Amino acid sequence: MRPFTYERATSAQAAAQAAAAHPNAKFIAGGTNLLDLMKLQIETPAHLIDVNHLGLDRIEKTPDGGLRVGAHVRNTDLAADKVVRKDYAVLSRALVSGASGQLRNKATTAGNLLQRTRCPYFYDTSKPCNKRKPGSGCAAIGGFNRNLAILGVSDACVATHPSDMAVAMRLLDARVETIDPHGLTRAIPIAEFHRLPGDTPHIETLLQPGELVTAVTFPKPLGGRHVYRKVRDRASYAFANVSVAAVIGDGFQHFAFGGLAHKPWRVESAEREQGADAIAAAVLAGARTTPQNEFKTILTRRTLSAVLREARA
Repeated sequence: MRPFTYERATSAQAAAQAAAAHPNAKFIAGGTNLLDLMKLQIETPAHLIDVNHLGLDRIEKTPDGGLRVGAHVRNTDLAADKVVRKDYAVLSRALVSGASGQLRNKATTAGNLLQRTRCPYFYDTSKPCNKRKPGSGCAAIGGFNRNLAILGVSDACVATHPSDMAVAMRLLDARVETIDPHGLTRAIPIAEFHRLPGDTPHIETLLQPGELVTAVTFPKPLGGRHVYRKVRDRASYAFANVSVAAVIGDGFQHFAFGGLAHKPWRVESAEREQGADAIAAAVLAGARTTPQNEFKTILTRRTLSAVLREARA
């Protein structure tokens, strides 16, 4: 691990200002992803800004009947919250499907959203990776890509986003609240927050330099039956081959998918279709597969079938 300096921020704007003032600075809260990447020298921040003591760890109702989740609410606390379990159950179920209990006790809401891909070539510094070193190439294309993306891919990157929580947030139409070094705030729809790789896979979100995530907000509850199903290579502590988040009620059905793309994947026009085959066909339109990961198209349809049966039982 390379040397770095450290400071503890006293306010959200001060944290953003510190990040803007120090080249190659990083915010740290739970650190469950950042510290691993620092040990491997994939991330080499010169300055760490501790944002754990800013009061961004509360879960509160909003005036319009929705919910506001502070950026530093731990994954365990969010999954266990009574309101989340009752009104946003798909979010709770997605959270407990992720990582391990120990990691969920440390990982934060913002950190989960911002975690980086688990593509094996991203973690192997002896191999080219456009996400790690722009312009170096993508070893996964033509390499081992069994668990990588089939939707929204480019010739520069075929990585997937690893978060379970983000898939449920995409389904629930969450918004990501931020503050910048000038004190300006904005709310970014989760549908727009994560970027597809294109020619710049190293630019993963719409966040600007120094911009700090302060909360995630949800609209009022949808009702209906909430289901999250994750298919993975082992029973726990594994990332999704395919995951499906669903809310199904009288006259509506909403779906979001993980393990398929560089960001949580939702095709709202597909939600007008009926039956797993028709929905899956609409979701997977334009899929770009390899002999190693083409199984994901079949697995998506079968997982969706299981979700529909569970929701309508």
